[in-house]
Amino acid sequence: MNAEPDVYAQRMAETGAKARAAAAVLAQADAATRDAALRAAAAALRAAAPKILAENARDLAAFSGTAAFADRLMLNEARVEAMARGLEEVADLPDPLGRTLAEWTRPNGLVIRRVPQPLGVLGMIYESRPNVGADAAAIAIKSGNAILLRGGSESFHSAAAIHQAVAVGLRMAGLPEDVAQVAPTTDRGFVAAMLAASGLIDLLIPRGGKALVERVQREARVPVLSHAEGLNHTYIHEAADIAMARNILANAKMRRTGVCGATETLLLDRAIAAALLPQLVSDLAALGCAFRADAQARAILPTLPAAGPTDFDTEWLDAVLNIAIVDGPDQALAHIAAHGSEHTDAIITQDEAVAHDFLRRLSSAVGIWNASTQFCDGGEFGFGAEIGIATGRIHARGPIGPEQLTTFRYLVLGTGQVRP
Repeated sequence: MNAEPDVYAQRMAETGAKARAAAAVLAQADAATRDAALRAAAAALRAAAPKILAENARDLAAFSGTAAFADRLMLNEARVEAMARGLEEVADLPDPLGRTLAEWTRPNGLVIRRVPQPLGVLGMIYESRPNVGADAAAIAIKSGNAILLRGGSESFHSAAAIHQAVAVGLRMAGLPEDVAQVAPTTDRGFVAAMLAASGLIDLLIPRGGKALVERVQREARVPVLSHAEGLNHTYIHEAADIAMARNILANAKMRRTGVCGATETLLLDRAIAAALLPQLVSDLAALGCAFRADAQARAILPTLPAAGPTDFDTEWLDAVLNIAIVDGPDQALAHIAAHGSEHTDAIITQDEAVAHDFLRRLSSAVGIWNASTQFCDGGEFGFGAEIGIATGRIHARGPIGPEQLTTFRYLVLGTGQVRP
């Protein structure tokens, strides 16, 4: 029998109080202590790899979803090692708190200094990928924030084993284990309690499918840093280097189809479409990709399946590519504005002026020139890891690393001034 709703609220209150107390301790810890916790957690992850993989096998055995989502859920030795390296890379980053953002002196002699500070307590609601817990905990610790992690039920055992390693790192560094907590229940009622936890959670970060993000945005009484679906486009301009374009598109679509940085739609200039489209389709078909094409693409390759009414608005997270033929950058940008999610969009061209104009006019959180959209990733940006890709217009956009999880305050330094 599920717990009653008031019990969920009570559990959230207890968990939140622990997180608040731990956040106060963490905010006073120096950078060396926070970094020591991350390095110790990385060592604990490596030591616990056999247990983590065994727990992940339990999750996979119970999973009945698509192959693409199974890939997101699956861990192996390389992915566990990547988690550990990610923690160490976050530890190696500059301290996001130990710096001055700006300083100026007023005519009356007052010195005003803008300095960073942690947000406080983060709430992370995520699906499928168990490594998200390690990445989120690392970035929270580095930026001086406590975090409450609520992963999907499909990754329950994997996430719990990963969290135990993080707890070891915190304990070895002399920090409260409550800095990083996992939700005390997988019941959906606890998610509702998190959404209502004003005063306990300072920022909610949903990371998962469209339904999850929309629910959090709709119901939350706490500020939300949204991670929207990745309706990403790669636009191949008529001045593209053909070999480069073929290589980039294959990587952007097929490297890992289940990540939010994967390209979902190819926009191809009409001027080169007749010659290039057959090559691109052949490249991707050989890698196992299927297609959904507009009428103009099908006029070139009639065997391509026709795109349905919603296909260009669908984040496939699978080996499926939408194809549309466009007349130049203006039409490409219009298509992106109509169907994109302001996540990540790329242009491939050797025309520098066209590239700069395209990126200037693009409103997406990440714009890319002559590279794969799958570079939209905190690790690839030099953040060590990421807590998500923010596509909203408030606070931060793109990959969210330690620096993006701080706010700021002011220090005013005087020598006896009084206001007239």
